[in-house]
Amino acid sequence: MPVLSQDTHIFVVDLDYTAPMGRIESKLDAHRRFLDANYARGRFLASGPKEPRTGGVILALGTSRAEIETLLDSDPFRALDLARYTVTEFHPVKAAPALLG
Repeated sequence: MPVLSQDTHIFVVDLDYTAPMGRIESKLDAHRRFLDANYARGRFLASGPKEPRTGGVILALGTSRAEIETLLDSDPFRALDLARYTVTEFHPVKAAPALLG
């Protein structure tokens, strides 16, 4: 089954930590629960920390930037102002067959 439909777009979510690592670490379990819930809903394709560890990246699926921004509001890192988020939408014209079917 393809991951992308005609109405689905990919969003690159770039997180930059704005708080000390101690505060980031203290909320990491809550952030991971947020990630797990959205993987279960089919909203996230991949995620992980940057190297060096100054933030992270999430590949998200959605129908609009507003939808993704609203979704991200429930991430503890954003809700607690621990990270700054930049969302970039793109429309893939080429992708692995598993994504496009």
